[in-house]
Amino acid sequence: MTIETSAQAQTNGRKSLSTTAAHQLSTTTKTEPQMQGITSRWLTRALPWVQVNGGVYRVNRRLTYVVGDGTVTFAVNGGKCRVIPRELTEIPKLRGFDDEDALRSLADRFEQRDHEPGTVIAEFGNPMDQLILIAHGKLNKIGSGHYGEQTVVGQLADGDYFGDATLIDGSAIWPVTVKTTTPTTLLVLPKHALDQALDATPSLREYLARVAAAPTPPQNKHGEANIQVSSGHAGEPQLEGTFVDYDAAPREYELSLAQSVLRVHTRVADLFNDPMNQVEQQLRLTIEALYERRENDLVNNPDFGLLRNCDLNQRIYSQSGPPTPDDMDELLSMRRSTKLFLAHPKAIAAFGRECNKRGLYPDPVEVDGHRVPAWRGVPIFPCGKIPVSEEQTTSILAMRTGEKDQGVVGLHQTGIPDEYEPSLNVRFKGIDDQSIMSYLVSCYYSAAVLVPDALGVLDNVLVARQAD
Repeated sequence: MTIETSAQAQTNGRKSLSTTAAHQLSTTTKTEPQMQGITSRWLTRALPWVQVNGGVYRVNRRLTYVVGDGTVTFAVNGGKCRVIPRELTEIPKLRGFDDEDALRSLADRFEQRDHEPGTVIAEFGNPMDQLILIAHGKLNKIGSGHYGEQTVVGQLADGDYFGDATLIDGSAIWPVTVKTTTPTTLLVLPKHALDQALDATPSLREYLARVAAAPTPPQNKHGEANIQVSSGHAGEPQLEGTFVDYDAAPREYELSLAQSVLRVHTRVADLFNDPMNQVEQQLRLTIEALYERRENDLVNNPDFGLLRNCDLNQRIYSQSGPPTPDDMDELLSMRRSTKLFLAHPKAIAAFGRECNKRGLYPDPVEVDGHRVPAWRGVPIFPCGKIPVSEEQTTSILAMRTGEKDQGVVGLHQTGIPDEYEPSLNVRFKGIDDQSIMSYLVSCYYSAAVLVPDALGVLDNVLVARQAD
């Protein structure tokens, strides 16, 4: 069956389905119109959907002392790389500094350095003599275990930084050894260049002096304002009073939308409706396309998409490239009650290959009558909306879901005017002078991460099959 595409119709100067195409549904034994772009949409099915009256959903949290929770962005021109001056304010010690000239002067003093895998960039115990920004590559942070053995205590990758303590403490030392694991491009600010920048820009020196002198407010390991609790005491000691401080400017999610205008010629609707209703079939496929766009936005939207809204402390990097059982265990251990993994089908295949190498054969789990691959009993749902880069790398998401568990939730509003399906309405716009009926189809949605550890991401996952 051949269905004329929208692009072909526009080329031919039409705004609706032709009678020739409509004729395909009016004779012979046939199927409903098929659409290759329809996917399983597991994310949409797995998320609990919360009713949002008023179109805005506010996430109230305890007050958190947030400093430098972003990544640094660079401008690349061929093989040359430079830091964007304003991006330096993503570094904790420079958060809130707004002198553009001083930031530009500081950014111009960074030096680009390229390193091969296995290069030691900083060594534990040595004086911290530079501020380092990672433009490209991956590095391991190596510390000492309980018995003196070397252990990997963390990783750094594109956009990360380290050595920022040198901005306010001239006697700081490297807390860990940092070694490259891939070809790496760094932008480095040596201490002598920092001293020159401080001499040239008194405003920067004064700002960093205030940051160094400012007391650190009491907080827990998550950065939240502390709640004073006493335990293990006897007798009648004086108990400290406390209160739970709230964030005065909580995040608000406004419902987003996807829309399309469906056009159907009255002649098609009148004459070619047997045995299949043309308007219904056109509307069914239009709604499917809107639902595909909804799931794509839930993953990739820059405002509320899960990939863009994962807290940096919940992002980790694959140790060796492909997603290994060790990587999945680390991702799983970062939160309680992980309900699901979400991965591109290529990432699931890559994980399966790594399990096969180790002789591991994880049991699948049953979800809604489907056998789904799993790890540690947590289902791994496929999602083709997660992007795969030209370098064949992608991301794997892990999340806890639901309002009661302080997890990830989908947002929508049911009961809207002319509702056709939950949070989706179809409105008749009228018939124009060319006898074409128009319908406005709108779908409203968003997603919210209630607390940072509800969502984690395993980044830089290599999905290409490695050559023997």
